[in-house]
Amino acid sequence: MTTAILQTDSTAHEATAGAHHDAAPQAAERPDTAALPVAAAAGRAAATDSTVQVTTLSDTVYIFGNGYAPRNGSAVESQPPLDTYIMSDSLLTALAADGRQGVAGDPVPYTIRGDNTITALLLGCFIIALAAFANSRRFMLKQVKHFFREPRHNVTEMSETTAEVRYQAFFVMQTCLLLSIIAFMYTLERVADTFSLASQYQLVAIFFGIFAAYFAAKTLLYWVVNSVFFGKKKSARWLKSFLFATSAEGIALFPLVLLQSYFELSIQKAIIYVVFVIVLVKMMLLYKSFVMFFKSKSFFLQIILYFCALEMQPLLSLGGILVKVVDYLKINF
Repeated sequence: MTTAILQTDSTAHEATAGAHHDAAPQAAERPDTAALPVAAAAGRAAATDSTVQVTTLSDTVYIFGNGYAPRNGSAVESQPPLDTYIMSDSLLTALAADGRQGVAGDPVPYTIRGDNTITALLLGCFIIALAAFANSRRFMLKQVKHFFREPRHNVTEMSETTAEVRYQAFFVMQTCLLLSIIAFMYTLERVADTFSLASQYQLVAIFFGIFAAYFAAKTLLYWVVNSVFFGKKKSARWLKSFLFATSAEGIALFPLVLLQSYFELSIQKAIIYVVFVIVLVKMMLLYKSFVMFFKSKSFFLQIILYFCALEMQPLLSLGGILVKVVDYLKINF
């Protein structure tokens, strides 16, 4: 009866049955000690049974990624670390390849100060402007003198060299670039900061193209109107004065762009400065048109019509185009 209780499987049962059969005659002679060999055999069978496993772990709770903690001297190996499970899982491999821990923070807002491309453009404009002024200083001084004082009829017209014409064109392009940067900063500050464009440089390029087309259209319009009503010579002189005023506008706006970009000038002060420069340039052109075309005329109403048609109307059209372009490109949430 004792032998049947100690059996754990069929192997142990056969071994115990055989031992009981051999020991039966002896058990009849000595009934007090007959059960001892049987109990010993049953214990050895249970110890050698492959289905019986004795754990040597200190804790049966498994911590994922750290493995089991075996006792001292135990032959049980620890489980593989977390990296092994991650590498075997295709969903977690992409996350583990990044190697960064924690939660991503808010992105740093865009500023002109941290933009290397815009900084390089401004630095290049400054260096080229210094070189242009050093090489065409006399030409610029003559332009200033002839702008505010109309030359006599018997005075020979000044002629420009090829280098001076290139420098004049550079100053006009610099004015377009500075106006585009100012429009870009105003748009980011007051209108929107997200656009359906791949890069912010595309928005600056769009503004640059709009301002370049604006000055080109005004130049063509001035040439056609002045050639019809005042002759080609006066029209050529007016275009020189117009290009000089445009170049002076860009030179006056250059400090504003630096202050706004690198010294955090408030947008309200920047707007006041831009309006002041534009009004000053328009007054200079109004004075020049009066001196050149209407000084000997008795009807002063003509200059008002001339100035409104060729200066104010294109300026208002430019503002409307910029508003429409920004409204089309911005992303509305």
